[in-house]
Amino acid sequence: MISKRAAVWLLVLIAAVIAIIALMLPPIPQPQWYHMFADQRRFWGIPNFNNVVSNFPFAAVGLWGLVFLLRANRRQGERHFLDPRERWPYFIVFIGLALTAAGSSYYHLQPENATLVWDRLPMVIVFMSLLAAIVAERMSLRAGLLLLPSLLLIGLASVLQWRVSEARGAGDLRFYSAVQLYSVLFLLVMLLLPSRYTRTWDLAIVAGFYVLAKVLEALDRQIFELGHIVSGHTLKHLAAACAGYWILRMLLKRRPIEAIHVGQPSSGAEESPREFAPRNPERYRPLQPRR
Repeated sequence: MISKRAAVWLLVLIAAVIAIIALMLPPIPQPQWYHMFADQRRFWGIPNFNNVVSNFPFAAVGLWGLVFLLRANRRQGERHFLDPRERWPYFIVFIGLALTAAGSSYYHLQPENATLVWDRLPMVIVFMSLLAAIVAERMSLRAGLLLLPSLLLIGLASVLQWRVSEARGAGDLRFYSAVQLYSVLFLLVMLLLPSRYTRTWDLAIVAGFYVLAKVLEALDRQIFELGHIVSGHTLKHLAAACAGYWILRMLLKRRPIEAIHVGQPSSGAEESPREFAPRNPERYRPLQPRR
């Protein structure tokens, strides 16, 4: 574990290094082969069927998460959140997951740069709001809530900057790629800070699913050629949806650490019978008769 001050300086250092590397690289346009997915089969009149329907788990997890947050009354919220305001960034996380289902499905119906922007916008909403949620829980609630709009603006700007650059004929993915890389490293640094909740290493599993999704995306055609059953890009959607589900699973299962240390009061029915120490007869004197 590291201190909050050390974490801040480490995050600043990582941001500076990534920014310097991004500025040293030449502009990176969006390659057009990216839109040529291995599995382009059409079923029931839907092009790229598997890549479209594999987005439905995003909607399921997003709606499930919103229902969980909305139904959490004060008593339940005390078990999952020490402060009700900690739920605010998670609302945006699950809204972003639901929007990812719509945006990614729209893109895969007609893969091109013009539709890809609607695939990437919801994803950065998920990433940036998750980072704000982690800051609120591990560093400062006030800092997390203040950073939330700024992080969202940075994430959305990275996508819009790429789209504008493509429209001008000089596509540049450096800003977007830097934000993606920094988000993952930010998450890993936050794991080094002490948490107020159990299930702290579930975030490492979330990061693992994200890395797995990127690997599956890169191996899209190789996986599809193994048996022409499913492509790597379809599996990428499922792995990314698992990352979203693991966030929800963490919230459902976690408890405040201080509540575990203190212990919860048991009900009367479950209370064990009290045991009394036997009296020491030597401590008592026999009663003297009154005169």
